Amino acid sequence: MRKVNKTNLKLMILDSDYLMSNPGFQFKQFSVHHDLCAMKVGTDGVLLGAWAPCSTATSILDIGTGSGLIALMLAQRSQATITAIDIDEGAIKQAEINFARSPWNSRMKVVSASLQEFSQHPPGMFDLIVSNPPYFINALKSGQTSRDRARHADTLPLKTLMHCTAQLLSASGKASFVFPAESANQLEDTAWEESLYLTHRMDVCNSEGGNPKRVLMTFSFSRTPIIRTQLVLRDENNKYTDAFKALCGDFYLNLN
Repeated sequence: MRKVNKTNLKLMILDSDYLMSNPGFQFKQFSVHHDLCAMKVGTDGVLLGAWAPCSTATSILDIGTGSGLIALMLAQRSQATITAIDIDEGAIKQAEINFARSPWNSRMKVVSASLQEFSQHPPGMFDLIVSNPPYFINALKSGQTSRDRARHADTLPLKTLMHCTAQLLSASGKASFVFPAESANQLEDTAWEESLYLTHRMDVCNSEGGNPKRVLMTFSFSRTPIIRTQLVLRDENNKYTDAFKALCGDFYLNLN
């Protein structure tokens, strides 16, 4: 594990050992602690928080917020009121702490509820819905209840996720998700069943010429030509690419 100068913390977002072993991270405008929640800060959430279309949104819903990372990134990028929901007590407490310490605490709140429960009595419709959802299906579990619940789709099946999203999304709203590349078509098909149509798709590769490992997808009720892009995280010298720096440069203290 690499050594870190605590007086000049540098966030290494793709170093999983570093991410999992540290209780928190200092971004340019906010900090995120994740010691109380099962899902730690990671690349998937970072990319979604930087990429989701939020500039015109006035109300945002973050499904399965965990530490609140994505919600905090969207708060920095917009003027929206943000509601974050989760079912894990540790995650709820964690997000509350992180929100309270942020510059945008007056327009951020955490709700302890499943998506199914929340969709029954929502406070209103949302212009943007985001989620880094649990996506493992019939996969080997760790035996850690909170971590398994955050990673496996037992409590939030894909059909339920998309059905509730369609119920909560405003007529002109957008919904953005990060998903494994091998399951992207399943997500698109399930969204189609709810009259949600793919508008933007970004395939993310770890290195040039590599196969996509994850996909960022945005849906809306309007059928428009799909905009497809690709993001490569590291170049041939194992340095972050200019495209990655452009996407995430407003957040990190240092990107090498």
